[in-house]
This record gives sequence, C-alpha cells and structure tokens, in this order.
Amino acid sequence: METSDKILTKAKMPFCPGCGHGVCVRSTSKALENLGYGSKDVVMVSDIGCSGLVDPLFATHTIHGLHGRSPALGLGVTLGLDNPNKKVIVIQGDGGATIGLQHILEASRRNVDMTLIVLNNLLYGMTGGQMSGLSTNNFKQFKHSDDNAEPYDIVNLAHQAGAAFSVRVNDISNFEKILKEAIEKPGFSLVELSSLCTSHGMKKISELKNYIVEEEKFTNNRPVGVSLRRNTVNLFDRAKILIPQFNSNISETIGVVIAGSAGGGIQSAAKMLAQAGILSGLYATMKGEYPITVGTGFSVAEVILSKKPIHFTGLENPSIVLAVTEDGWNKVKNRISSTSKVLTDSKINSEESYSTKEFLKEGGKKGAALCAVSYWINESRVFPIEALLKVVEGSKYEESLRSAIKSAENL
Repeated sequence: METSDKILTKAKMPFCPGCGHGVCVRSTSKALENLGYGSKDVVMVSDIGCSGLVDPLFATHTIHGLHGRSPALGLGVTLGLDNPNKKVIVIQGDGGATIGLQHILEASRRNVDMTLIVLNNLLYGMTGGQMSGLSTNNFKQFKHSDDNAEPYDIVNLAHQAGAAFSVRVNDISNFEKILKEAIEKPGFSLVELSSLCTSHGMKKISELKNYIVEEEKFTNNRPVGVSLRRNTVNLFDRAKILIPQFNSNISETIGVVIAGSAGGGIQSAAKMLAQAGILSGLYATMKGEYPITVGTGFSVAEVILSKKPIHFTGLENPSIVLAVTEDGWNKVKNRISSTSKVLTDSKINSEESYSTKEFLKEGGKKGAALCAVSYWINESRVFPIEALLKVVEGSKYEESLRSAIKSAENL
C-alpha cells in the first residue's frame, strides 16, 4: 500500500460555517492514513447533496454518481477491483441513503468489502432543509413537519440485510476510532455519523443530542462477498482493427444524418458508414438516438467524417440527410438547413421538393438505410463504394448486406 502521501488535498472545505461534514471528512482521512492507506489505495465514491461536495477534498481516486446511487457504484468498483490492499469508501448523506436504500440493502446482502459512511444531519441540506427518511420523530416535531411516518433505522436495516459491521456514532471524539474499526472489518460496513446542519438544523452539538437516535452497533460473521470469476475474451482482442486501404477526396468535414424506423438497420448503416470512412483514411464518429421503446418509433443516427480530428460529436447543421421512413423524417425534418442536401424515400410526404428515391423498394425494410448510404457514396464519391463492401466482409449477414449495398445501383 502507498503510505507516503496524504488522503486529503489542500482544497478549502466547501461546507457552511459550523457544518459537521468537515469533521466527518477529516476523521475519514485520518482513519485511512492511520491504517496505512495512501491516496492511490483508496476509491472515494459520492453522490448528490452536501455530502457530494467532498470530491475535490480527497487526493484519492474519486467517482461522483447520481443521488442515492453511490453504494451501487461502490459495489461495482469493489467487485471489479478485488484487491485486499485497496479500499472503496462510499460517502452519502441521509437523503441519499433514503433515496438509494435498496442499494444499501443490496451491498449489505452481498457483504462486499467496502465501507459506507452516512453523514446524517437529519435533513436535505442542499435543497432547503426538508425531512429525510432518517429524520427522527423529535426532530420532525422541532421542525413542525407533518411527516408522521417512523424513520428508518439504517444501521439495523443494514445489519438485518447481512452487513458485516454497522454502527451509529454520535460522539465526535469517537469518529476516527469507529471508522478505523469499520474500514478494517472484512465485508460491508456502514457507519452513520451524526452531523450538524447549522443552516437548517442545530447550531451546536449540545442541541443536536436532543434529536438524534441512541448509538447502536451490530456485527455479522459472514464470508466476504466476491464476484464469480469467469475466463472471458478481452473486448479489445475481439475488436475489429480498421487499417486505411482506400482514399477519400473530401476537403471538409461532412455530417450525415440517417433517419428511419426502429428495426430498419439505421444504427448498423451508420456504423458501417463510419467504418468505411476510417478505411478511407478519415476520422469518423457515430452516435444514435432512439426512444426507450427500441422496437417501435424512430431511429436516427449521426455520422461525422473528416480529414481532421473530431473534437465534438454534436451535429447541429447536417451536410447530408438520408431519410427512409416517415418516423425518421418527422424526427429530423426541423434540423434541415438551407445548406443541407436531402435525400428521402419516395413514400415520405414532404412539403418541400427534395430529391426522392425508391430506397425501401430496392433495399427492403431492413436494407433501405444501407441502400440510401450506398447511393449517397456512389453519387458524392466521398470514397469508393469498395470501402463499404470491405466493412461487411466476414459478417454473418454479409450476403444480405452486400445485396442492400448493390441495390443502390438500381436507383
């Protein structure tokens, strides 16, 4: 383990004056350093809220996730890391713990080797002091809240779900001691630390003591959860290496929008166009857009081709628009500018007199998009059509793909 560097950076604490989160952060760093961990030995995972401001404070590896989801991220990192000399520490507030409660229970059930620190100031501090699922009944009465539901006992819940170690700590002087014990404990540990919110809650620790739950501590003697290891092929080893074999005569960046319906091979056609561009010595990007219901509705893809490196994949002003169905056309027609070249299928109803071709008739439902791409390549001579044919070589659908490409010759 690294032992020479510090866990904390020299960044100024971003919390409100008197906020208890700063104490928790310092206690965490001291506990890690006293256990011999250096900055490169630790992965800190946080989420949204005041507790999520900790990222720049730690000189460790850091991951920032969605509200309540940091335990799920930490679980994935822990299982993938699988290194007893490294440690994953997850930090979230009582609001995040409420929102992502299932993730905490899952980490407890699996008993993965990580530590979750819940900074409980009894409320949502960043959004105005609303009550959380860990706000105590006494505190809700103090705040005149109409929330009369019993609060969660997150410590006991984690224990019941199988956590190796779960504890609530109210005494600031014991934070570092308990954190060391939790971090050292193999398996999943949850530490709830009482924290002040001087803006919406208590101003002093002596006041806070009247509204917090008594300390409790639980342990489970269980084996540490690990992921099942499988012998798999490295994705990079399976990647298709594209070495330029053809030449392109383009002199400027070209942005192509391909629009159609779900199941019509829109994304595949765009991917093959981008790959053909790479085979022709060009830089290429491709990204797709489609609704959540991937089996119905529109499907749109964007491809950028350039002789210069592409630093931004956004395509606000397409050079070429290829539309093969009404679904896709309705999605992209408002993006067309006066400089865009537009090719549509003859069945698309358009108020403008764009150039139309029988893409669906010649290429079929699944081959219309590739037919349109092939027609544009032949017409524009952006690069040889042989580059596109080269892309489909060896595909299990090679015969049908070559047929779709060749169908453009009939237009």
